[in-house]
Formats: sequence, C-alpha cells, structure tokens
Amino acid sequence: MSDEAYRRTLDRLFALRRFGMRPGLEVVRSLLGALGDPQASFTSVHITGSKGKGSVAAMVAGILGASGRTVGRFTSPHLQSYRERIHVGDRPISQREVVEGVERVARAGQALLSRGSIDREPTFFEVTTALAFDHFRRTGVDTGVIEVGLGGRLDSTNVLDAPSTGIVTIELEHTDILGPTLADVAREKAGILHPGTRTVVGELPPGARSVVDRIADQLGVAVWHLGEEVQVVDRTLHPKGQTLSIALPHRTVERVELRLLGHFQSGNAAVAIALSEVYAESAGFALSDRAIRDGLAHVRWRGRLELVRRRPDLYLDVAHTPESVSAVARSIAEIQPFEDPAENVVMFGCLKDKKAEQMLDRLSPVAQTVVLVPVRSERTAPLELLRLAAQGRFPRIVQAPDVPTGLRLARVATGPDGFTLALGSDYLVGEILDVLDGGGEAAPDLSDPADVPAPAPATSEKPASIRSTRRPRKA
Repeated sequence: MSDEAYRRTLDRLFALRRFGMRPGLEVVRSLLGALGDPQASFTSVHITGSKGKGSVAAMVAGILGASGRTVGRFTSPHLQSYRERIHVGDRPISQREVVEGVERVARAGQALLSRGSIDREPTFFEVTTALAFDHFRRTGVDTGVIEVGLGGRLDSTNVLDAPSTGIVTIELEHTDILGPTLADVAREKAGILHPGTRTVVGELPPGARSVVDRIADQLGVAVWHLGEEVQVVDRTLHPKGQTLSIALPHRTVERVELRLLGHFQSGNAAVAIALSEVYAESAGFALSDRAIRDGLAHVRWRGRLELVRRRPDLYLDVAHTPESVSAVARSIAEIQPFEDPAENVVMFGCLKDKKAEQMLDRLSPVAQTVVLVPVRSERTAPLELLRLAAQGRFPRIVQAPDVPTGLRLARVATGPDGFTLALGSDYLVGEILDVLDGGGEAAPDLSDPADVPAPAPATSEKPASIRSTRRPRKA
C-alpha cells in the first residue's frame, strides 16, 4: 500500500470534518448495520469522562490483554498518527487497513444515501467509529475497550451493549453541546449506562455524582465508587513511576507498579482495575493479581505528564482545562519539588475556545517564564490573546512564531536544575513529539470536530468526500 493512497484517505477523512459533530445515533447505527453490525462480534468496556478516560482505556486494555484476551482499543484524539486511535493488542491499524477499511465504510454510506436510508453524510467520527469496529471484527477481537468521543448519550460509540462501563471524571465542558450545568453534563455521560451493565465511577463533584447515582438506580445498574468501594490504600513514588495498592470490594491488589507519572494516574489506575474486574466477572473468567500487575507494568500513554527529555527535564501533558491543568501542577510539584520557580519554564498553546486565562493562572506558581506558541490547528488561540492572558501571572513572557522555535527558547530558558512543562493542547504535545522524534505523518487537521454545523444548502449531488473512490470495472 503506497503512502500516497494512505494520504488520499486521510484527505478524505479531513474533508468530512466540514460536517462537524452531529449528536445522534441513527446514522451510525445504519452504517454499522450495513457493515453487518461488527460491534456485536465482541464484548466491551465502555469509558467516558471529562479527562482521564484515555488513560483508563489504555490501562484496561493492558490488564485484559495480560489476561489472555484479544483486545481492541479505540481512543481519540490522536497525537501524531491517525492510526493511534485503533489498536489490536499493541499493534496499531496499518495504513493498508485504514485505506481498505475507509473504502468499505464509504461504500456502505454511499449505498445508504442512495436508498434514502440516511439523510446525510456520515461524519468524521462516525466513519472512524465504524472503521474501528469493522477492524476489530476482522482481526478476531473478543474484547473492545472503547473510549467515548464526547459526552456519552449521543456519542457514536453508544451503540454498544457493554457489560462494564466507566465514568472517570465530570467537569463543566462543551456546554454548547452537553448543557450549561454539571448536572446536564453528568446526564449526558450517564447515557452510556443501560440495564445489565455494571459501572465504576471516579471521584465526581457532588452534584454530578447524585445525577449519575440516580440514573444508575433507575436502570438497576450496580455502581462502584472511587474512594468507597474502590480505594487507593497505599501509594509510593519512585523515579520511573509509582507503586500502588488498590482495594476492591472483595480483595486488595498489592504493590502494582505503574510507569505513568502523576497523582491523578493513581485514581485512574484504581478505576481501571475495578473496570477490568467487573468485566472479567461478566465474561466468566478470574482476573488474577498477576495479570493486573503485568498489564499495568507495561502501559505507556503518551503525552500524559510524560518525561521525554532529561537535564533539563521536559514534561508533556495534554491538559487543556483549568481542572486538568491544576492536577498537572499538583503532580509535577510532587514528582519534582522545586524551591525556585525561576528555574522552570511553562510552554503553552491552546485552542481559542479554551480558558487560557484560568489555565495560566493555575500554572503561575510553577514557573516565572512562559513561552507562548500557536498550535497546529485552524482554531489556535492567537498569540496576542495568550499574551493578555499571561500578563500579571508570569514575570517573563516570550512569544514564539511556531512550536519548534518555542521549544528551543523554552529549553534555553530552563535552569539546569529546573524543568520545562509543555501543555495546553493535544496539538501542542503532538507537534513537540514530531519535533523530538523527527517526523510524524504531516497529516491534515484530523481532530474530532466539536462544532455543530449549520444545515447545508439543499443539493441534488451527493458530497464527494465519503463516496467510494474505486474505479469502475472495464466492460
């Protein structure tokens, strides 16, 4: 399979972003039905949350893989390659499998449109979801670990009959789509619950927790809560990660080694172990302590307080909300205590719809220098806006025209005993990794669109973006 064919497929997927996000399940159900309902070929762990759900998904996939299951993992967004989103075991989907899989989905969508079975083109995320589930069936997956894209109730992944579901965190986010209050957001995320499932929830704000518990009670869903039925009973830091002991209702798993940094990852690990336990019970196999330890010992989840360079140290994190930035600031102070913030540098860039001022305010105790950069997206926050947000919070404010330049300036400004902390956006972390790794796919902006577009003008011509590109056979 040529790189050119793969690039054309990425361009087709990029073109689908113009349809934005369309909450609702009718189109994705029809699309999956036309593909033979691949989501029915495996059982699932279904995970939502405002943050942490990707980390939890990676940990659950590691644990269940170490238990002998053939695990498919579907997460979003990606940092460097679209292929990161879809894994079977440790193997990402190949370029050939992306090209051929998107072609199958395209033909199914075209047939549905031609028959009038759907009234619009499938979106970027609907096509990606269908690609993942079809790939999992074709590769013999028996367990899917599926991360919700946005919300829960109307997310494209919510076609699963998952016996194990998780709600990791709930914050006020995407209020234009999920609703203006925490209770509204909680209702949307609790939409992945259904009769017959069991769920594990993280430490939620009281108002959000009461909504989740009430919906679970109405559906007859048993709930384990982090901090109650599930607890981190012991935690020790070490240079390469942390060691945990996790108490479940019927046993305690002692001395679990986790190579992921950050206080927040201890709670994520507890939720992941509990979810794996609930899934194993539903699937009829015993989850051993050894599988938990082996699975978590090898989990790597890029861009989550990841230490990528030494002397001076460089940490990357995808945090992009005030709450997640606070968690990172707390964790880095725990990992690498510092007396003089003048030694440290924050490198920051975000999208224009994010709360830059609040994030920078929570980062101000960490460093005295901030390097501001645009991120590689049409929705990047302008540097002048970021400068205004940083004023009065950092004594030294540096603007850089791009990420490579910003990274060089940040590293020069970091003291020998200090650290650079880069955060604010998935895009920022992905581009830094491209710089450090010397590559990346140079793909178009394949983010998950969060905008709900205005209705398109009526036209008799089908949009070309998802139409099959197979050439007709010669007579």
